[in-house]
Amino acid sequence: MPVELYHLIAFLISVTVVLWTIPDVKTVGLKFGIVDRPNARKIHKNPVVRVGGVSIFAGTIVALLVVWRLGAFTTIPPSKQLEVGAILCGSILFFCIGFADDLLSLTPRSRLIMQIAVAAGCWFTGVRIDFLSVPFAGLIHLSWLSLPITVIWLVGMANAINWIDGVDGLAAGVSGIAAVVMLIVTLFMNQPAAALIAAALAGAALGFLRYNFNPAQIFMGDGGAYFMGFTLAGVGVIGLVKTTAVTAVLLPYVILAVPILDMSAVILSRISKGKSPFVADKSHLHHWLLESGISPRLTVLFIYTLTLWVGSIAMGFSNIPSGWGYAIAATVLLGYTSWQVYRNRQGQKTENRK
Repeated sequence: MPVELYHLIAFLISVTVVLWTIPDVKTVGLKFGIVDRPNARKIHKNPVVRVGGVSIFAGTIVALLVVWRLGAFTTIPPSKQLEVGAILCGSILFFCIGFADDLLSLTPRSRLIMQIAVAAGCWFTGVRIDFLSVPFAGLIHLSWLSLPITVIWLVGMANAINWIDGVDGLAAGVSGIAAVVMLIVTLFMNQPAAALIAAALAGAALGFLRYNFNPAQIFMGDGGAYFMGFTLAGVGVIGLVKTTAVTAVLLPYVILAVPILDMSAVILSRISKGKSPFVADKSHLHHWLLESGISPRLTVLFIYTLTLWVGSIAMGFSNIPSGWGYAIAATVLLGYTSWQVYRNRQGQKTENRK
């Protein structure tokens, strides 16, 4: 069977499982009162089931199990199989941490300690960032710094996706776009195992949008956000950072630049105000856009185009055929969406003056 066919099968199975299971997950969530209730920070007006991550998790894992049974991983070297196994085990544990928080409301400290432990375990099994690309200096071998940097990357991305999950469809769409870009880039870089995980995750994230886009019928919760964030970070490590090409080492950070920069800006803002970086507020990009009068749908679409834009730049850097052509097209799309945001904002100002 052609390698690319496995990736298509993984994507389609993941989408199917998500669409098939969400109605039942929603019914169970309503029955047991596992809902996200409105408050001052949130924009939804009615309680919404918050454990949709169960479907994302199930779709991704079932898809990977099916293609594994079909023989998709048989040609992969044992060392790479160990890395794939570590990523899958880590993603399962991150989902469990988030799901427990959805049900029991864990403290931030306990969540962070468990996440660090899981990420460190993945490092000991070979999921490691061994190099960093430094401008004008090339690749720098990290030596003992590999452990803390890998842990920060895995834990940080899991929380970054969770932090942007503040508007209907935002986290799922950003994760889905990033996963599709990672699928394309890892296939081009001849990393089929990482591409399989990306394909399954892309199917789950994009399938979830059927019920999560504004107005959302269900939320992914911490379980879904942690699972997607960790898995994306893991795919970046084993599929791109493991290579010794300067551009390849940079690609995961470019692809995931939107949640990375959003999280970094929020942390710096909170620290500058003398607040704990873990205390939630309304300083994210989506909060700023909403408070500027931009509609929730346009806010989400604008951040989608930002994600697609940085993803297209990553494809250009990876030397994919026509990669820079995609980047130019994405730039035009971003310009158009930015213009719509500007018009929406100006219209809101006009309304406020009346």
